[in-house]
Amino acid sequence: MTTSVNTSPVWFVTGASSGIGRELVRHALEAGEAVAAVARRTAALDELGEHDQLLRIDADVRDEAAVRTAVEQTVARFGRIDVVANNAGYGLFGAVEEADDAQARAIFDTNVFGVLNVLRATLPVLRGQRSGHILQGSSYYGQTADPGVGLLAATKYAVEGLTDALVAEVAPLGIKVTLVQPALTATPFLGNLDAASVTHADYDQTVRAVQQAIGALPGSAFSGVDRVAAGIRAAVAGDNPPLRLALGAAGAEAMRSALNARIAELDEWAAVTQAVDA
Repeated sequence: MTTSVNTSPVWFVTGASSGIGRELVRHALEAGEAVAAVARRTAALDELGEHDQLLRIDADVRDEAAVRTAVEQTVARFGRIDVVANNAGYGLFGAVEEADDAQARAIFDTNVFGVLNVLRATLPVLRGQRSGHILQGSSYYGQTADPGVGLLAATKYAVEGLTDALVAEVAPLGIKVTLVQPALTATPFLGNLDAASVTHADYDQTVRAVQQAIGALPGSAFSGVDRVAAGIRAAVAGDNPPLRLALGAAGAEAMRSALNARIAELDEWAAVTQAVDA
């Protein structure tokens, strides 16, 4: 396929079949922008209809070769990539001890190694252009955690750590990076959570209590996915986008409390810290 002439921004969106990814696809198309929508099964996008500016690609982010092919198809169709929404991921609920080895490795394969596959495939394009904006899918659980979300939070902490390095590496090349940190959002994410393979009654007062509390939340406690997508687009449109973009007041407050607690603990133990240098 020959490269088409395209003057609107080109999005490369993973996890495009549902939730925030799907909403980003919809917003971009409504704005007349071009989108490569990547998901394991893009048939879920059928209801969006046919668009000249939409390229649907069935690919699993865990498959590095498939991701590279998806990037090649995008560049062949649209000529470049302006925004990479590195959004594919899922959750796992259960105590840290309760998740078996296969479950722990599986969530890292998608949420961390899948993110790396997308970066390795798209960065050569962005470096060649000397432009682009990478949106790294994180969460408020990239800065804090509750009982039961240890494995999910571990993957998000990993993404945040590699992104702290990435942003400085690519800034001289004209590439921007933003970590997207939504609070609880009204998407299928919670309904699609994987569950730890075993449960232990010793964790009922912590893990199961959190599970029950989340299940009892009213709909108003969840951010609207449309507004989350709009917030992401606002950051992309900004001249100086943030490294971290909190989306939802409850998530921002949870992160603020966690950060303040870390600072307080640093101060409390400052004498022991400094004694090491004496």
